Order: sequence, then structure tokens, then C-alpha cells
Amino acid sequence: MNEYLNLLKDNRNYRYLWLGSVVSQFGDWFNLIASAALIASLTTSGAALSYLFLARFLPLFLFSPFAGVVADRYDRRHVMIVSDLLRALTVLGLLLVREAGDVWLLYLLTVTQFALSSLFVPARSAVLANVVKQEELVAANALDSLTWSTMLAFGAFLGGIVAAVFGVTQAFIMDGLTFVLSAVLISRIAVQIREKPAVTTTVSTAHGTAAPEPAGPGGGWLDFLDGLRYLRGEPFILGLALVKAAGSLAWGAINVVEVTFAEEIFPLQSSGIAELLPGIDSGTATLGLIYAVSGLGTGLGPLLLRRWLGDAPMRLRWAVSAGFGMLILGTFWLSVAGSLASFAGATLIRTVGSGTIWVFSAAMLQMIVPDRVRGRVFAFEFAMLTLTQSVSTLWAGLIGQDTLGLDVRQIALSMSGVATVMAFLWLIFHLRNISRSEPQLEPGD
Repeated sequence: MNEYLNLLKDNRNYRYLWLGSVVSQFGDWFNLIASAALIASLTTSGAALSYLFLARFLPLFLFSPFAGVVADRYDRRHVMIVSDLLRALTVLGLLLVREAGDVWLLYLLTVTQFALSSLFVPARSAVLANVVKQEELVAANALDSLTWSTMLAFGAFLGGIVAAVFGVTQAFIMDGLTFVLSAVLISRIAVQIREKPAVTTTVSTAHGTAAPEPAGPGGGWLDFLDGLRYLRGEPFILGLALVKAAGSLAWGAINVVEVTFAEEIFPLQSSGIAELLPGIDSGTATLGLIYAVSGLGTGLGPLLLRRWLGDAPMRLRWAVSAGFGMLILGTFWLSVAGSLASFAGATLIRTVGSGTIWVFSAAMLQMIVPDRVRGRVFAFEFAMLTLTQSVSTLWAGLIGQDTLGLDVRQIALSMSGVATVMAFLWLIFHLRNISRSEPQLEPGD
């Protein structure tokens, strides 16, 4: 643990980047719990919850190509600050959603919020490799995962309690304020994030593939297409950029069915805990508890696996394989869990797997992708992640529950099958590249 504390203590720029993530993510989980609870109180449609997650995912997919170009062309710190301030204004608009006829406004504001988030995420992923040394990348990604997970655990649980006891208004207000504080913290980063070349050039990579430099004003979609050509010429990097997308085909649907599990199958009142908290919405509180366990798994899992396996590139790939195995086990266990305690255990295993896939695939990309295309590569990765999450979410709510009439246990079981297929494809990719050695970045990359 001293390694992580020293990273925060000795690296001022990373410390402010990390603190900005702490407060912003804390507010985000307040927002999610409050939005899900508000929709559940205004409508009984399974599709309505799917639409909430689609409103969070699809803008990230649609705007990521543009966001990747922005992240490679402009000062990434400024991009993050503008994104934070505009998101603060957007989430405060959620206070206007009062009745069933206002649900469309909730979706519209959520789409706007996550369109702005599509600017923030690839910029932050690219910045990380600018503010830490290459040998610190795995540690920084693991610490980021622990932070995200801690905020998921604490923010979601507290958000569930606040929304259940005081209502959703306080959650939306807090979310808006956290974006403002995040912008202030990120503004303290004192590093030149990106030099802006005036013309488009190409540079040979370690494998002879032409890697584009960002163009000056007017490059636009040509810059994005250059990034796609770079990925096409680097199949190993392309495969790594698709790892999260493969995992999200399984875990995207679980985000939807967890709400039904919490509200209808394992509400706290059925366990007797609600008697200790009179007046609480037990379904919302259960959802907060499930998210708290999710945070524990996604946070501690990668740290423990890293301590066991280390930071060598081949070890990181085996860690991803282990992550897929736990994702299969966890999603299957969810489908047969007979109690809230059993469901929590399944959630823990599942999220250790998903957190491991997330952290180690990101670390490998940051180690080998040149800075000049890093924003576009991470934008592509995030776009594909959100696309598969959207497909999985649509299956869980609109098709699985509303059209086919499947119950949430059947949907969870289907996701364990999807996870098995994705794990098989990853294993083929891993074994085909078993002898591949990762290139080291040149100075300045």
C-alpha cells in the first residue's frame, strides 16, 4: 500500500488528477441511484430502466470519435475542465423532473451529461500516461480502479440511503457540486499535456506501421480515420482495445437486472433489516448495498491480483484471463442466488473479474500506445465498450423482459453464456500472441 501512497504524495499532477476523480465519481454514483429510483417510482416499464442506461451509454459511443480527436489535438486538462463545468449545469437540470410526464427530460439531460463525459474519459485516460512514469502505470491504474470502486461502494450506498430517506433532490445537487470541485482540482495540474503540431505527419512505429500525428485545425474526421488506420495496422493493440467491450457484453445487462433484483426479489424489508430503519425505501437501499459490494470487488480484486502476479506484460494478460473466468462464475451464481447474502457473494466474484479485465487491459494499452494517437485509441476503446454495453442493456430490458418475458434470473444465466464465449475468444487471442513482446515507448511518447 505504501507504493500507492507514495505515488500520491510524490506526484503532484497525478494527485490532483486523482482527487478530481474522487469527487466527480462520488457524485456520479449518487446520480445513478437517484435516477434509477426516480424512474422506478414514476413508471413500471422494464424498458424504462434500459433507456436510462442507454441514455448513459449511447452518447459515449456516438461522440467518442470526436472526443478522441479533441483529446489528441487540444490541452487535455482544459478539455476535462470544460466537460466538468458543463456537466455541473446539466445535472442540476434533473431537479425539474417531478412526474411521469417529465421522464423524457431525465433522458435528455442524461444524454447531454454523458455526451460531455465522452470528452472527459478519453482525455483523462490519455493524460494518465503523461503524468506518471511508465513503470508506475499499472500501479496508477490499480489505484484508479480502487478509487472508482470505493466511490462506487461509498457513493452508491450513501446515495441509496440519501435517496431513500431524503429523496432524490439532494443527490442531484451534490452531483452538480462535485463536478465543480473536480474542475477546480484538475485546474491545479501543472503539466504541459499536449503540444499541437501544425500539420499531419506520420511516424513509423516499432512494427513499421504509420502512426499519425494530429493535424492542425480542420483535420477533424480525417484525424479520426487516421487513428482507425493505425489500429488496423496494429492488430495486437486493436485486440487489447476490444477487451473491455467483450466483457461489457456480459456485465452491461447485469446493471439493469440488479435494479429488479433489489426492488422485487431481495428488498431489505424481506431480510428484516428495514425494521431498523423505519420509513426507508428498502429496494433503493438494497440497490445501494449491491453497488457497495460491486465497489469492493472492482477495487480490491485488481490490487490483490497485481500483488500476486506482478506487472510483467505476460502476467497482465494472464490476469485478464482470470478476470474472464471470475466473470463467468459470478454471472452464473447470480442466476441461482437464493438470498441477498448469496447474491452479494456472486456480485463480489463477478466484479473482481470485471475490475481485473478493466484495469489490466487499460494498463497494457497505456504502456504501448504512442502519445500522439493515445486519445483516439482510448476513444475507440470507450466507444466499443459503450456500444456493447448498450446492446447488452437493450437485451436485458426491452427484449429480454418486455418482449420475451424472461425473468431476471434467466437473463443473468444468458449473460454467463455470453461471458463464456467472450472468454474463449480472449483465450484464443492471448495464446496466438503468447510469444509477442511488447515494444517500449520512445522518449516523448
